[in-house]
Amino acid sequence: MTMDDTSKCTSSPSCTTVPQEQELILVKFDEGDPRDPQNFSYVRKWAITLTCCVFAAIAASSASSYSISYESMMQDLNCTQLQATLGLSLYVAGDGIVPLISSSFSEERGRRPLYIASAILFMLAEVMNALAPNIQTVIVSRALQGVFGSTGASLVGGSIADIWRPHERGLPMSLFAFTTIFAFGLGSVFGGLIAANPHLGWRWVQWVHVMFSGAYVLGVILVMSETRSSIVLTHIAKDTRKMTGDPRYRSSAEIDKPSMTSLIKTSCTRPLYLLLTEPIVQSFSVWSGFTWGVVFCLLESSTTEFQSIYNFSISDTGLVNLCQSVGAIFGLMANLYQETLYRQYFPTKGQEARLYMTCVAAIVLPASMFIYAWTASPNIHWIVPLIALTAFMSSVFVIFQVTFLYLADCYGPYTSSAQAGQSLTRNIMALVFPLFTQQMFAGMTYKWGLSLWALLCMVMAPIPWVLLFFGPKIRSRSKVSRKFLEAEQQQLDGGRTVISILTEEKSMKV
Repeated sequence: MTMDDTSKCTSSPSCTTVPQEQELILVKFDEGDPRDPQNFSYVRKWAITLTCCVFAAIAASSASSYSISYESMMQDLNCTQLQATLGLSLYVAGDGIVPLISSSFSEERGRRPLYIASAILFMLAEVMNALAPNIQTVIVSRALQGVFGSTGASLVGGSIADIWRPHERGLPMSLFAFTTIFAFGLGSVFGGLIAANPHLGWRWVQWVHVMFSGAYVLGVILVMSETRSSIVLTHIAKDTRKMTGDPRYRSSAEIDKPSMTSLIKTSCTRPLYLLLTEPIVQSFSVWSGFTWGVVFCLLESSTTEFQSIYNFSISDTGLVNLCQSVGAIFGLMANLYQETLYRQYFPTKGQEARLYMTCVAAIVLPASMFIYAWTASPNIHWIVPLIALTAFMSSVFVIFQVTFLYLADCYGPYTSSAQAGQSLTRNIMALVFPLFTQQMFAGMTYKWGLSLWALLCMVMAPIPWVLLFFGPKIRSRSKVSRKFLEAEQQQLDGGRTVISILTEEKSMKV
């Protein structure tokens, strides 16, 4: 390309020539360009982060508040508990399967359109649930809620990774994990209070959700910006072509652009590719998936078990769910301390500096479960098992948050795909566990069933310790993680990162 051609570049993005069948002008951001999502103002970044987290909170509370209103629903619709449980399980199924497509699709076509469409359709599915004349309609509406609400869990981590640099992600990711776990517990509390009122019942649990979802739809339309840098560059390139009349201006995403068929294939296979080939994704998927499955088992069993053990009323079982929210508060405090450790040890430990509090959680998790199992007795005050359950939920919170942070650090622009892979595992376990909870406790008793979970937690406890000491060696053998880290280093050195990302993109199409 000649100097005259280069001089045609606009003053706003910087341009680099790329050898193709015809000469093209590659559009990328100038240093400090305010249109780069990572250069957004802090006010704008926090507005986007909070908007994303609210969706995660709404989706989480919808799962837990539904289960607490079983009894009211069974009386109104004349259905069995197994049929009501299907509504919870299918919600989780949609929440785990759909991100296999939506996460990668958002990486190729943008995040904002998915947030808006998902929020609107999620609200409509809640309206369908509230108006359901029979349990079959409830089950279908719950499956649809899981499909559309999955955006609230699967894309938030990727959106945060889009706009915050690695050393800034700790607090936003902690807030994401906090809103999810806190809303999960708080949804049960308020859902129980509403469902227990004879003048309200389970339908009003759904109508309250519709109100919050409707308010969120307006918020996401007004506040949410596109956070995917490649999509922003595509828009800039299109505007530049229109303004200059020169068709050679292209963003990296437009060069060798895949067909829709290829895009759908990549969207479906990329999360599975990472799940099946990346040891880091695999280990955290199994660990976080198991703990999430146990949480849903406790959610399924807490109402009946605590009623029988402590003669609680329906509203009193909100204490069991409230301790989940309290655990989220303690977990948030632990993660804030983890951020101090991360800043202190990152120069020597790298990404593995994220894992210190996770190692502690790996020990607390089985210990608290054992205590919870063997103190749930009428002869012991109910506060003791609830303290143990709070410690358990705090550990779950730490694992949940570090999973998102560590995967974001290791997989960068493909965080959503990596998280979709672990989300699939996590939600499959959340789907399956509640289906055998009652039978397991009936056959093994409450104490021994919980003890079995505690033993399995002990088996998985070495996972963060192994990654803490051997994580760099494991990542060095990962093609995807290695390429991203090399691209990130080139960016710090002022190198041509767009070419690196293009190379990574092609290597991940399976």
